[in-house]
Amino acid sequence: MTRFLPGILAMAAIVVASNVLVQFVIGDWLTWGAFTYPLAFLVTDVMNRVYGPAAARRVVLAGFVVGVACSLVAAGLQATTLRIALASGTAFLVAQLVDIAVFDRLRDGRWWRAPLASTLIGSALDTALFFGIAFSAALPADINTGWANEAVPLLGQGPVTRLWVSLAVADWLVKLCLALLALVPFRLIVRNLLRQRHES
Repeated sequence: MTRFLPGILAMAAIVVASNVLVQFVIGDWLTWGAFTYPLAFLVTDVMNRVYGPAAARRVVLAGFVVGVACSLVAAGLQATTLRIALASGTAFLVAQLVDIAVFDRLRDGRWWRAPLASTLIGSALDTALFFGIAFSAALPADINTGWANEAVPLLGQGPVTRLWVSLAVADWLVKLCLALLALVPFRLIVRNLLRQRHES
């Protein structure tokens, strides 16, 4: 289990940072959390490639428990923040476990296929679940985040929609871009870890 500790710590740090940063909006169409959360898919995919799906699931579950515990301690008992933590936890678990399953299914293809496909599918699922649970007006209004339901142009330019919808679309687009960029560190980290395992 100690060889998985760096992955668990990285995952927990990503969950905590993303839960905090998703509450800070850049302009009217993006949150800072959009830049940190996609790193969770990188960690999951590296663990999956190097140690296998069972190890990746352990890292996801351990990172999830530590990350959510830290987020809840930081949140106190504020209904809005608790709802964000619940949305984050649900979206994280479902998206990461789907990512692991898709990656494992595509593991024997070209090196980039499994991490790219699993991250794209997991990211889309994560975005839909997180923003739907955290900010959707269909949920009880008494714990709804007021700022998230303001009317704004989609991505600052398009038709008028709720702020949380614009944030979700922007978040998903950033995740798509970062999924492509993450292929470079994925390749380098996996190659380095596999070399270390062969040498030990």
